[in-house]
Amino acid sequence: MQADDNSNLIIDFNQPVSKELYLKHLEEKTLTSILNFETVTKGDTFFIEVGRVHAIGAGIMLAEIQQTSDITYRVYDWDRVDDQGNSRELHNDLAIDAIDFNMPNNFKVSYKTQQNRPENLVTCPYFTTNIVEINKTIHKQNSHDSFMIYMAVGGDAVFEVDGKTTHLLFGETILIPASIIEFSITSTNAELLEVYI
Repeated sequence: MQADDNSNLIIDFNQPVSKELYLKHLEEKTLTSILNFETVTKGDTFFIEVGRVHAIGAGIMLAEIQQTSDITYRVYDWDRVDDQGNSRELHNDLAIDAIDFNMPNNFKVSYKTQQNRPENLVTCPYFTTNIVEINKTIHKQNSHDSFMIYMAVGGDAVFEVDGKTTHLLFGETILIPASIIEFSITSTNAELLEVYI
């Protein structure tokens, strides 16, 4: 949604890495030397599958769409400590079995937008995410048998649902229940993420 100059995400490794090489760098505290620092700009989209090492760098505001899960394994914390001198818990014993060391380098999503039509970014078994640029009123029909989530990642929009309007501002999110079949979206400048199951 926004990125300062030279902001980056850590996504995967910058070279082929085996479990043994990973553990060696972890033990020697040189893990960052084999991590891939991906410079990002506004609009960049990534699909980070389960098993891929990743972290968000400073200066980035992003929308993270994910499957329902409360599992995160922390493998490195930049040697930070709290005001008591304690490090945060790391989960390397669990993470080592979760990391997929053979993933292809295909995490960046290429896309082109079309005004007033959804453009698919990611479809997986857990969710679909589209981007929609809107510069007029569009009428939507929910044919997905799912709730629909919209997040304003640029501009703003007015949603009309059952005769009631809601103004969605940049950074805000609205959930349209699956029971709502028809609604409209009006804007002159909106970029919306559209998410459903």
